[in-house]
Amino acid sequence: MRILLSILFAAGAGTLCGQSAADIVTAARTQVGKTVIYDPAYVSLKYPGGDVPEDRGVCTDVIIRALRVSLAVDLQKVVHEDMAANFSAYPKTWGLKTTDKNIDHRRVLNLQAFLKRRGFSLPATTEAADYQPGDLVTCTVPPKLPHVMIVSDRKTADGRPLVIHNIGRGAQEEDCLFTYPLTGHYRWKVEKPAATPAKAR
Repeated sequence: MRILLSILFAAGAGTLCGQSAADIVTAARTQVGKTVIYDPAYVSLKYPGGDVPEDRGVCTDVIIRALRVSLAVDLQKVVHEDMAANFSAYPKTWGLKTTDKNIDHRRVLNLQAFLKRRGFSLPATTEAADYQPGDLVTCTVPPKLPHVMIVSDRKTADGRPLVIHNIGRGAQEEDCLFTYPLTGHYRWKVEKPAATPAKAR
């Protein structure tokens, strides 16, 4: 019985609780109407916590801002640190010889590599029931543009979750989950702090 409980606890530890998922969705939704421009321009950012002006950005900026507000996770920092320590594990699409704190976290392919390395990957199915609020989903927009979205807690009449993303018109919440070929499905895991050892009596 003790072994079974240990297994169940281990399986439950590190999953995204309902409140955290709701917080991600809320933080993403607040960008709708504020981020109104799709702007992929390269910008020099402060580090950590750097951001482009709130009225603009790309699809990854929706994710970056949502995780900063909801989970206090700075993707600029954590992606940079992981890339610096494991550069060979990341795509070489852009011909870089080293990391770039200004742009690495704003590239979908790098986020995919980071999320996979953290163990956050899930099957990218076409079943609506497999997607939960707060999940991150990547796809390819024709002809070859990588894109990332956050799964919403709102659904269509037939049960398909909406997504929150910036695909060209600023942050929007709309029915696009299965519009383009999916390339990844990820669920952030909140790591629980290690238990404090009991003091000797």
